[in-house]
Amino acid sequence: MYGYKPRYTSIVCADGFSMSVQASETHYCTPKDNKGPYTSVEVGFPSASDDDLLPYMERLDGEIPPEGAVYGYVPVEVVHKVIENHGGRVSGRLPPDRLPMDSKAAEAAVRRQKNAEW
Repeated sequence: MYGYKPRYTSIVCADGFSMSVQASETHYCTPKDNKGPYTSVEVGFPSASDDDLLPYMERLDGEIPPEGAVYGYVPVEVVHKVIENHGGRVSGRLPPDRLPMDSKAAEAAVRRQKNAEW
């Protein structure tokens, strides 16, 4: 039986783009546990196609549009890049990750700059 696994609320970005980002022992992530921190996560059902996510799209029989797909083992750096490319996160929660400190600092600087412009 599986233990407790958190459910993270969908990420919504400044431009309206949204996606589910999940990680647990039952998701396509690394490590496959319920604690993290994670180096890769599962992304699901983005509100629009995103070129940075497409290489990770799960391919099943038949035609599944990118908006209806699951994306497995997406590196956390890619997830943060997607969020940045869509204007930054305005709501939602990410699983704990192992994003390198320099990348976290860069994301914080981008967020501060965007907030200063508003």
